[in-house]
Amino acid sequence: MDAPVRVRILGVGMGPSQVTCEVAGALRSVDYVLAADKADPTGDEDPLLGLRRAVVEAFPGPGGPAEVIAITDPPRDRSARLSARQYESAVADWHTARAHRYADVLRRRGGTAAFLVWGDPSLYDSTIRIVEHVRSLGVALDYDVLPGVSAPALLAARHRMVLHQVGRSVHVTTGRHLQEAVAAGLDNIVAMLNPPPQRLDFTGLDDWTMWWGANLGAPGEQLLSGRAGDVVPRLADARAAATDIDGWVMDLFLVRRT
Repeated sequence: MDAPVRVRILGVGMGPSQVTCEVAGALRSVDYVLAADKADPTGDEDPLLGLRRAVVEAFPGPGGPAEVIAITDPPRDRSARLSARQYESAVADWHTARAHRYADVLRRRGGTAAFLVWGDPSLYDSTIRIVEHVRSLGVALDYDVLPGVSAPALLAARHRMVLHQVGRSVHVTTGRHLQEAVAAGLDNIVAMLNPPPQRLDFTGLDDWTMWWGANLGAPGEQLLSGRAGDVVPRLADARAAATDIDGWVMDLFLVRRT
């Protein structure tokens, strides 16, 4: 019987400077890295694939950097008008298609593979679920998970603040569910996986305090803070600035009732 494939799920923060010593050691031990390629129709390389290559090249093993195997990412329905159920169905279909593509490579290559996860694998990332799905497809594999620097941790550090008040909680959700959290009476909320600000509902939050960040740890890092009613109108320009510099944008924010 062939030995199972070893898979390492590695949190890499937002690039080489945020890779922990533990993850760096793991990167030096793998045979190859599987990476989704979200290249646009013009043929330009996915900038986040380029950043993954930079992470791998920063931590070469004895024979040099691990090979990066780029796998064209399956299409996904990203329509703004999807209901919650339609959104979840679209994501599930996307993950299933990814699992099949990764399974094909892992069956063929064997050895030790890695997935590089932005931030930390435990928070709004589906790599662990997808690897479990790959195993359900009959691929014999063992995997481990190493943590990384999460986006909320970076947001707090950049703004020199604590995510929660003394003895209080912080609620972490997605931008799609911001108003649900507010309606539930939550008043200290981190929102991740945010669409453009014009698709977010900030109703009733004008006098809350907002700490916002985009592309934290990347050259295009952007930071804004203050009264939410003053910050929100500036978000579109700040996101555009991050995109102009890095070629991509990922943002999050904390809003707190004053």
